[in-house]
Amino acid sequence: MQTLQTVFGKHAQLDGVRSQPEILPGVKLALIDVKRMPDVYRDMARHQPYAVCEMAPTMYLMALERGAALTALPLPMTRRFRHSGIKQRKGLALSSPKALEGRKVGVRNYSVTAAVWTRGVFADDYGLDASKVTWVTEEAENLDDLPLPPNVERLPPGQTIAEAPARGELDLAFDGLAGAGNADDMEDLVTDAAAVEQRWFDRTSIYPIHGVIVVRNDVIRDHPGIQQALYQRFDEAKQAYLARLDSIAVPSGDDKRYRRLRALMADPLPYGFAENQASFEALIRYAHEQKLIGKLVRADQVFVDPRTGGPTQVAHWK
Repeated sequence: MQTLQTVFGKHAQLDGVRSQPEILPGVKLALIDVKRMPDVYRDMARHQPYAVCEMAPTMYLMALERGAALTALPLPMTRRFRHSGIKQRKGLALSSPKALEGRKVGVRNYSVTAAVWTRGVFADDYGLDASKVTWVTEEAENLDDLPLPPNVERLPPGQTIAEAPARGELDLAFDGLAGAGNADDMEDLVTDAAAVEQRWFDRTSIYPIHGVIVVRNDVIRDHPGIQQALYQRFDEAKQAYLARLDSIAVPSGDDKRYRRLRALMADPLPYGFAENQASFEALIRYAHEQKLIGKLVRADQVFVDPRTGGPTQVAHWK
């Protein structure tokens, strides 16, 4: 049995993939546990050590432009609307995301996908000029050759985004892995985010993605049809998860979010290129506007749908 070194997050919709790792006759996924998925994204961007891997979509686009031999499948792993996700110091009470201009916002690094989405969404919806915000980072960028704009600052070694607001050094920060963790002592910048996000989705059909499955191109060439097999297995596993979602006795945060999102859409985890085209195109536009990628590449050239592509089709940066 040939094994393919594989990493993806501990998402409940992938339980069926974990339980059936043989993806083609004689070929199975060798699943590797890791402490932090952001470290995996960095490794895949720099030297592609894994055959099949979850990867932040912005980092994938940046790596692909630099020649990484990877192909992303339209299998978004995590979804989150981005009007929420920035917290402000209690009592600050900024009136709008436009009021971020002239202030400092903490974020893990400048190119993290959560920040790319948020800067783009706030520019589109509130007229935010992200160049007038000082983005304060904690970690180095995943790609060493990324030129950072002058409004990006790095915290001194040993200091963290999570601790900076309490020291009075930051008024605002991203929550979760993108910045300050749980940020229990801070409150949402956009207080009516759920209603705003529903209007955003109704108007744009954009449903932000925060992880996709990528496959090394040599694996695709060596195992024709593996993209189709992965897509089918992932889709079957997701359908099984959604069928049991409402009956989960102790739901996780993701379970609760996907239950709520069913009010917006029948499938809170849509797979496929056509199903996600608006989101892919928006992310590419935002990454280009923020000078993380050099051109507006066609979405269907970099997110290859196994349902319509050939058994060895790979992504092309053109």
